[in-house]
Amino acid sequence: MRWRIWLLSLGIALLGVLIFGIGATQVYYNSSIDGSKDYLKVYMNEYTAEYTLDKQGVDAFSLKLNGARVTFMDVHGKVIADSEADELEKNHSDRQEVKDAILKGEGFAVRSSSTLGKNMVYYCKNFNDSFLVRIAVFTDSDWSIFVSILPQFAAFAGLMIVLCMVLAFVATYFILSPVKKLASQAAANDSVTTKYTELESVADILNERNRNIQRQMDEIRSEKELLEKARASKDEFISNVTHEMNTPLTSIHGYAELLSGGGLTKEQQAVAYRTILSQSERLTNLIACIINYSEIDSDDLPSYEVDFSALAKEILLSLKPEADKRNITIIENIEDKVIVSSRHERLNEVFGNLVRNAIKYNKDGGTITVTLNYGGLTVEDTGIGIAEENLDKVFSRFFTVDKSHNGKNGGFGLGLAVVKKICRKSGWNISVKSKLGEGSKFTVEF
Repeated sequence: MRWRIWLLSLGIALLGVLIFGIGATQVYYNSSIDGSKDYLKVYMNEYTAEYTLDKQGVDAFSLKLNGARVTFMDVHGKVIADSEADELEKNHSDRQEVKDAILKGEGFAVRSSSTLGKNMVYYCKNFNDSFLVRIAVFTDSDWSIFVSILPQFAAFAGLMIVLCMVLAFVATYFILSPVKKLASQAAANDSVTTKYTELESVADILNERNRNIQRQMDEIRSEKELLEKARASKDEFISNVTHEMNTPLTSIHGYAELLSGGGLTKEQQAVAYRTILSQSERLTNLIACIINYSEIDSDDLPSYEVDFSALAKEILLSLKPEADKRNITIIENIEDKVIVSSRHERLNEVFGNLVRNAIKYNKDGGTITVTLNYGGLTVEDTGIGIAEENLDKVFSRFFTVDKSHNGKNGGFGLGLAVVKKICRKSGWNISVKSKLGEGSKFTVEF
């Protein structure tokens, strides 16, 4: 980085010197031209009628002007005599200084002489529209001026190299010291602070990086714990599934053996067939519930807006006969047009499971209060309630509050586990409050 700063500083310095040199050259060149013009006007004042318009006169006038080039021309620009050129052009009326002198009385021009091959400043004056006198002196071109200062430029550039190197190393020390301090703070996972305004954004980035790293480490630890909360859950799940499937399979197997023995009466055979049928249906329902529970995590179908209010009223209407059998009153506090981003079948599972449980575990003649608004869903019953020690287990798989209901009406203890999983996948929060013998209140916050 030091070398980059040094090279950048050196490049900027040399570019500045070059631009200054070119600018100074132009200023000096322009000043030289202006001085030459004034000098030529003074020279022109020396001309008198004693200088004849021939080779002898032009040479004498040139000698008077310390060797300046002198040209005599007629009023049309035709050369009469020239102090330096042996081969004279017939006519110079196309030259700028001559053209201006013919039209305006005098004219200036700067160019390389076509006959002498030198850079010169020309001044031409019209004397009473009778003849023209032109005087020319040598002048340095802008390029020759620039070349002449190259030694000084090279020396100055060498000095700039040394100064830039020193300044670059000093500057990088002061620049890099606070940066190194930030880096050491970041490496130690400390809160990065700086007194330099220019480095505050860097400090913020490093602090955010540290927070992200810490967050990722927390997630890794959490995932590790979940992987271990998953292995144990897998074992528990297999054990529960085995237990739940064992009961119907034992019944089916036992009655099948009795039927194969052929020693049953017609009435006993009828009982055996009904038992096999009901237990096979129970086993089918259990497998369907397990598959549904497992598919929730891998369900990647997109959500869409669902009118939860209309869906909830439809479900309550379908469950009313079941509640009426036990004289259970359902109180509806459902706002219209509660739109939720989900899917019809998932909301059906959440709402249906909560209300069915409220009916199943309620007391005869009890009540169920259903509240639905944009804040969330609440299902409250006056049923048997949940013991305090079981509140943290109520959403576990295959857990039922009242073991006497286990398996009755197709229940397997998976309903609330399904509700919990759907809520978690949707980003909702579900909670329960209950008191044994007084009822339960389930709340889903959208």
